[in-house]
Amino acid sequence: MAPKRTEDSSKPSVESEATEPVVGKGRPTPSRKAAQAANAQPLVGSRDKASMKAARQRQMAERDRARLGMMNGEERYLTARDRGPQRRYVRDYVDARFSMGEILIPLMLLMLLGTFLPGMAGVYSVFVVWGFVALAVLDSVLLGVLLNTKLAAKFGKDNVQKGFRWYAAMRAFQMRFLRMPKPQVKRRQYPS
Repeated sequence: MAPKRTEDSSKPSVESEATEPVVGKGRPTPSRKAAQAANAQPLVGSRDKASMKAARQRQMAERDRARLGMMNGEERYLTARDRGPQRRYVRDYVDARFSMGEILIPLMLLMLLGTFLPGMAGVYSVFVVWGFVALAVLDSVLLGVLLNTKLAAKFGKDNVQKGFRWYAAMRAFQMRFLRMPKPQVKRRQYPS
């Protein structure tokens, strides 16, 4: 009588697997025609009207989400120019104060109407606007100096981001309701 085997004979032994070499990749190479057919894609995409309409609606929804996110100051949707804690600090500081540049555009519209007045009134209106432009530029320079000291105190003198003066001045020259991203603080609510 032969001795009983304790191993399951249906499973191949580990030794036999190691000795059998694997040849090739285990499947036949596809023909060129079959490989090209598998990789074929339409040049323009699907021309199905329903899928094109759905894609347009998805894009419109994403654009609306990004626009609202940028207007609300969400960091994810801001442009590279507006990102970062220092830019947020500059925006909040400019939005908290009243700047002379905010009323420059309405004043220029009044000056344009003032040029139609007869006599010296038109000439005086031009001088008034140029004087106001000089005051607005001086206000922007003072804003830059003030922000330089505040940013250096908050973030460190060596860590102050370049270009903040121009960024603050351009924001200060815009009317408050036209600024993008929208102001997140009220007047005289300065950031700490």
